[in-house]
Amino acid sequence: MRNGAKLVAMPSEADRLVAAATLAAAAAATASKPVVDKVNEEKKSAPDASKEEKEGKKVKGAKKGTANKDAAVLENAPLDVSRLDFRVGQMVSVKKHPDADTLYVEEVDLGEAKTRTVVSGLVKHVSAEEMQGRLCVFMCNLRPAKMRGVLSEAMVMCASTPEKVEILVPPPGSEIGDRVIFDGYSGTPDSILNPKKKIWEQVAPDLQTSNDRVATYKGTPFSVSGKGFVMAPTLTNVPIK
Repeated sequence: MRNGAKLVAMPSEADRLVAAATLAAAAAATASKPVVDKVNEEKKSAPDASKEEKEGKKVKGAKKGTANKDAAVLENAPLDVSRLDFRVGQMVSVKKHPDADTLYVEEVDLGEAKTRTVVSGLVKHVSAEEMQGRLCVFMCNLRPAKMRGVLSEAMVMCASTPEKVEILVPPPGSEIGDRVIFDGYSGTPDSILNPKKKIWEQVAPDLQTSNDRVATYKGTPFSVSGKGFVMAPTLTNVPIK
C-alpha cells in the first residue's frame, strides 16, 4: 500500500499476448465444431458401399448355393424311369417335314401355354390322317434338338420293331396334360435331361410292352392315375422308344 491506497499489479506484455492467443484458439475451435459435426453427420448418413457389396455377394452366394443344391439332388437321384417326364398330349396338326421324306412335323397340345413342335420318323408306319387329333404319350424332358432344321421339343412314344411301329395308346378317359406314372417309382422328373448323363439311354432298354400289350418299365405298367394302363395296339414284348 502507498499513502493508504492498495496497489494492484498490472499485467505484463507477455501475459497479454498469452491471453490473446488463448482467446483466438477458443474462438477457432468454436467456429470449426459445426463443420466437424456436419462432416461426421454426412458420414453417418452416407450409404455404406461396402455393406451393399457384401449384401449383393450374399444374394449371389445364396443363388449359387441353391443351384448347387439342385445339382446335388439330381446327382443323387435314382437312375430310373421317374426321371423321365411322360405326359398325355394331343396331335393338333401333322405335316410332312419340308426337307425329309420320312419325317412328320407335329404340333402337340400338352396342356401348356402353347403347343410344342415334335419331329418324328413315322411316315413309313402311320398315316398323317391316323395321327391327326389323336391322344398319345410324349416324353417331354428331352433337350430340344433340331431334326433336319426343325426344332423338336418332345418325343412321341411307340412300340417298335424293325418292321412295324405303333404309337402307344393312353387309357380311356385320359386328358391332355395327364402325367404317366409308375407304381413304386415316385421320384420327380428332371426339368430337362442332361445329355452328358445319358439318363434316357440307360433307362430306355427297360421299356417294353408286355405279353398283354401293356407298356411297362421293368414290368411296371405305364399308368394314368385312376384311368388305367397305356397300351400298344397289337405289339407284344417289343421295345418302347
